[in-house]
Formats: sequence, structure tokens, C-alpha cells
Amino acid sequence: MSIPKEPRALMINIMYLVLTAMLALNVSAEIFNAFKIVDKGLIKSNKALEESNKALPELIRDGAKKKKALEQYAERIEPAQELSKTMNQEMDEIMDWLIDASGNQNGEYDDGDYVFKDGKKTTTLRGKKNKDVTSRLLVKEGRGEELKQQLIDYRQKILDLVDEEDRASFANEIPSIIDDETWREKAATKSKNAKFDWATFNFKQMPVQAVLPIFRKFQNDVISTEATFLNYLANKVGTNTDVVLDKFTVVSSPEKTYVINGETFKTEVFMSASASAESNTGVSISVNGRPLSLNSEGVAEFSAKANGVGKKKYDVEASIKNPVTGEVQSFKRTYEYEVGERSATISAAKMNVFYIGVDNPVEVSVAGVPSNQVKVSMTGDGGGSISKNSDGTYNVKVTKPTKQGSFANVKLSAPGFTASKEFRVKRIPDPIPMLSKSRGGKMGSGTFKAQPGMIPVLQGFDFDAKCNIAGFNVVRVPRREDPEVAVNPGGSFKGDAKRVIGKAKPGDRFFFENIKCKCPGDPAARDLGTMSFIIN
Repeated sequence: MSIPKEPRALMINIMYLVLTAMLALNVSAEIFNAFKIVDKGLIKSNKALEESNKALPELIRDGAKKKKALEQYAERIEPAQELSKTMNQEMDEIMDWLIDASGNQNGEYDDGDYVFKDGKKTTTLRGKKNKDVTSRLLVKEGRGEELKQQLIDYRQKILDLVDEEDRASFANEIPSIIDDETWREKAATKSKNAKFDWATFNFKQMPVQAVLPIFRKFQNDVISTEATFLNYLANKVGTNTDVVLDKFTVVSSPEKTYVINGETFKTEVFMSASASAESNTGVSISVNGRPLSLNSEGVAEFSAKANGVGKKKYDVEASIKNPVTGEVQSFKRTYEYEVGERSATISAAKMNVFYIGVDNPVEVSVAGVPSNQVKVSMTGDGGGSISKNSDGTYNVKVTKPTKQGSFANVKLSAPGFTASKEFRVKRIPDPIPMLSKSRGGKMGSGTFKAQPGMIPVLQGFDFDAKCNIAGFNVVRVPRREDPEVAVNPGGSFKGDAKRVIGKAKPGDRFFFENIKCKCPGDPAARDLGTMSFIIN
């Protein structure tokens, strides 16, 4: 619609717009009442959670007194409580500021039947429909994104207080607090130039009354996280002392199931319920009919000398008395381990030769010996050195070829064992000089002139190596004319050589003579012979 120029008509239009806005505000009254109800409910829920959390710390401290090893869990109570307290105070300060900025005093208000601050009735929330203060503080001034990061950091700091092996499962039990998926889906529909983030999605143009329940929800997540953590500590120290063991199995935990002839086989044998020797469960364990003594943790150790190569079996029997029924139950299981002889493997990953100028991968292994106990070195001819790679393999570098009857040696030593293997050392084989894919013969004049230069090809060589043409002579022999000779440095055609090649025409013969090439590790260029082409 066009804007009227006559003052009276303009005034009527403005009044109409004001009336429309007022009607819209009246329609939203029920929604604001819903926000109030949600806010009240969250406040009650948060208080109930806080009350339930108060009883746990004392129980945890009492449970931690049973053993020295459990004291660490009691020491984590205060750091977690302090993190939660700081986080909730931060959100209280933001809510107080929003309430003050929208018309109330000291962050206090009362909706007639529920007190929202310090247990005393105040006034109603005057600026409940105010959108400016929320957008300014939480979006424009960036306080919303700061809060998001603080909540993420809070969750991570709580996770850091959990034992490392429990963190993955614990993370699934606590609230995520920050929803980073919904706003990103919304952002995908926005213009690329429009700024849209988590704070914009949650707080931009949101009235104060609608923002307060969001903050209460965040506080609820924080209190719930603290409750979950306190329950985790309670389980760790075993606050429920009257535990009934009703399912059992016998377990053998050997140091290793493959041992070398002459070594000692060791294994821990215990009930999976981990009943202690001091308990009233009467646990007893025997292996091959021989009773074993239990330590304070209810664990017995069995050992046997490894005599003879092959698989060995041992029978484990355990009995336990059910502390509830008094019934004695027995469990049997047969385990096995294998005895082997020491052996070692030293092999080049590609072939039984080391080449100068390239990395030569080598695999070294000793059966039954951890890799960190194996020492590997280089001796003999070839000027070799060996180094270990991150994947456990080794890399050999050599500098000079071995003569007939001499070798480079890779030696290894391990506890009670040594071995070595001989390797020949060679230089990289001669590459084949080529123009395009041709080593000589007939070639069209257009194709011949189009060649940029000569390339050396290492055919059938498995290593990653690159040789370079050092230079050559090119001779053009035209029909019934004198030959032309040009010297070309390097592999690319240039200067006089390029000019001579540019004269190529059917019937000409071209010879590439005294071709020199240098490969990695070469002290001097090597001779690759001659190539000849007939131009057709």
C-alpha cells in the first residue's frame, strides 16, 4: 500500500498500525501465561534436585573411609559442586540483569501466587514482553555465545573428574545441555550472508518471560549433571554395602597365552564377582587339583614351568558360598596356552637386496618377544644405517655396493636371543632412455618434433626412485646432406639440439649418442648408450 501524503490520512494509518500491534500483544497473553507455568515448574524441579543432592556427599565420604584407594572419589565432591555452583550463579546474574533491565528491581518479581526471589513477594514481572534487552545482551553483545561455551566447558570439566575408562558411558548418562543440531538445521535455510548462531536461534527477539524458562532448563541440566556425578561417586565407593552376589563365573587372566620353551607361564585366576578373601562368601580356587591362596582382592595366581613345545591345558575349579542362601556352588572351566620355540624373522619388504639412494623397508619380528625389547642394528659393508618407523617396521639406507662375497648385515638381539641376516647392496639398475614411449625405430616427423625431451624409465623397479638425464649428443643425418651434431645438457631439448630436431622430415635419421644419466646415490653420471630413430 502507498503512504498517504495528507496528514489526517497518515495519522489514521498510524493509529491502525498501533491498534493491530496491541491486538497481537493481547492474543499472546495465553502464551505468556504458559511461559510462567513452565518457569514455576522448573524452579520447583531444580529445588527438589538440589535437596536430593545434599544427602549424597556425606554418604560418599563415609564409603570412601573403607579403603585408602577410595579416598580419591571423596576428594572429587567439592570440585564438582563448585563447578555447578559457579555455573548456576552465572545464569542467575544474567536473569537478574534481564529482569532489572526490563523494569524490576534487584532481579525480583512475583506473579501473585509464587515467589521468585529470596523467599519474599515483590512485584510482577513488568518487562515480560521486552525483546530488546534479551537481543542486546545475549545476541548483540555476545553474552549468549559466551554462556554456550561456559556450559560446554562445564560438562567437559565434570567429565574430566570421571575415571578415564568410565567417561564414554558416563557421557551418555548426563544431559548434553547444548543442542547444536536444531539451530544448525535452521541456519541451513538462511542466506549465507546472514549471521545466525546458537544465541540468535535461542534469544533473538525473544521476550524476557520466554527466556527465563530457557535459563531454568540450563540450570536443571547442570543440577542433573551434578546429581549423576554424585551417584557415580557413590557407586565407586560402594555406598550400598549389602550387595547380594547371585551370578558367578571363574576367570583366568594369563600374562600371555603363548610362551617360549623355558619361560614361566603365569595367570591370575579369580571369580568374576571379585569376592574378597575377608568376605563371608568362602571363595576357594584350585588348578589341576592344587589349592591356591587368595590375596585381599580375592585373586589367586597360578604358575607352571613351560616344558615341551605345544598346547597345554589346565583345569580351574572355584567354589563360593551364597551369602544369602548359604548354598555352596562350584564352577569348573578348562583353559589352554601354547608353548613355542624362539624364532626370528628379518626380511626385506620387497626383495633380498638393498639399493643405494632409496629407502629400503625391512620387517623384523621375534616370536614371543615384545617389539620394544628387540634391538636392531646394521654392520658389514654397504655403509648402511637402520631406523625404526612409527608402524614398527624399519628403514635401511646404504651408500656403496658390496663386492662379491661381502654383505651388509642386519642384526637383532632380544632377551636370550640373537640373529642376523646378510643382504647384498647394489646401485639402482640402469634406466631405459625413451622419447615418449619409444626406445627407437620409426616415428612420424610431427610426433618427433613434438617431444619435449628424453626421459629415463626404471622398468620393473619396485622402489620409489627417480633418475635424471644429465645430457646427450643428437645427430641428424638427412638424405644426401651432411650430418648435423648438437650437444644437449639435461633431458629437455633446448638450444641447438632443439633446432636440429625441429628440422626433422621424412627420410631423416636421428641418433642420440653418449646418453648420460644420474640416479639417486650415484657419485657420477652413468652411460645409457645410444638410441636411433627413422623419421617417416
